[in-house]
Amino acid sequence: MRSTYLIHVLLPLTDNKGRPHGRVLFRAVADELAERFGGLTAYTRAPAEGLWKKGKGTDKDEIVVYEVMADELDESWWREYREGLEARFRQEQVVVRAQEARLL
Repeated sequence: MRSTYLIHVLLPLTDNKGRPHGRVLFRAVADELAERFGGLTAYTRAPAEGLWKKGKGTDKDEIVVYEVMADELDESWWREYREGLEARFRQEQVVVRAQEARLL
């Protein structure tokens, strides 16, 4: 069995002011990731919903998830890429998470 990394990029459908992001922005990210990692899976049909407590209220985001697999985890590249996504998507934070996985 060989180990690999499964990396998820959670992207909001709207910015912090509720303005929707255009399809062009999502397509650019998908193209970048597919080019770098040789492909990707995009979960876009039914947006996921993120909820989190903020003070006494609850904030909500609708998100799409892009997933790639990589043989190595280049954390500095991902940190820079995430920071670029935060600027492009006008977000305080974009979640990029990675987990080690075994191919069976």
